[in-house]
Amino acid sequence: MQVGILLPLTPTVDEEFDKARDMGLRSCQVVSWQPELFTPELAERTIQASRRCGVTISSFWCGWEGPKVWDSVSGPLTLGLVPPAYRFQRLQNLIKGAEFAAWLGVPNLITHVGFIPENPSDPDYPGLIAALRHLAGFCQEKGLHFLFETGQETPVTLLRAIEDIGLDNLGVNLDPANLILYGKSNPVDALDVIGRYVRDVHAKDGRYPTNGRQLGEETPLGQGKVDFPALLRGLKAHGYTGPLTIEREITGDQQIKDIRMAKELLEKLLAQM
Repeated sequence: MQVGILLPLTPTVDEEFDKARDMGLRSCQVVSWQPELFTPELAERTIQASRRCGVTISSFWCGWEGPKVWDSVSGPLTLGLVPPAYRFQRLQNLIKGAEFAAWLGVPNLITHVGFIPENPSDPDYPGLIAALRHLAGFCQEKGLHFLFETGQETPVTLLRAIEDIGLDNLGVNLDPANLILYGKSNPVDALDVIGRYVRDVHAKDGRYPTNGRQLGEETPLGQGKVDFPALLRGLKAHGYTGPLTIEREITGDQQIKDIRMAKELLEKLLAQM
């Protein structure tokens, strides 16, 4: 396992790779919520920056257009491919993102699908599965795995969706903090359900919700409820050898400080394994 970082795709993407290199990181996920940036030209610039800095891109994390409310009340109505009103538009965003990932030459496309219904008899469920089968099939044609970012559904619900889609290029981007922030699962226990599907990991920490409407609080790595020593042992037991991609969803100097601290902690834990 190698420690990496989440890097934004920008017109000045070279500078983002310089930052990763200067922090001693050699792996990254590239992330963007702006489909207008998904061009062959920017893909080539990103590849060149990756090679110049010696920072390997493990996955492309693709966002989508439209409203986004990150909570447990309006979130199910606005996030991902679950709401029918936004499904077609966002499916096109993700197909364009898959094309961009193929241009980058990375193995994985990742996104938040949204609050997958826990009840498979929910009237929105069949349409969601059909859309995801179409997207995953397109990814398969491009030589990509499609990865579900964890957090907005229980691990069992996610496993059922993977089984119902039925393609062999599906996987999981395990975000252990998200499982806690949304109150969906203990991430160490979640490996018993979805561990065999994990193909990339966000190294992020947080606390459980304290009310029924808002998410829990993200924290610096090691200061939340994720048991990273146990999580790393669990990942190793499931044969995971991929990156641990640090994600800290704040900005400014404190973000850089927290990323450096997370890198030091993860490298210490890996050295003890």
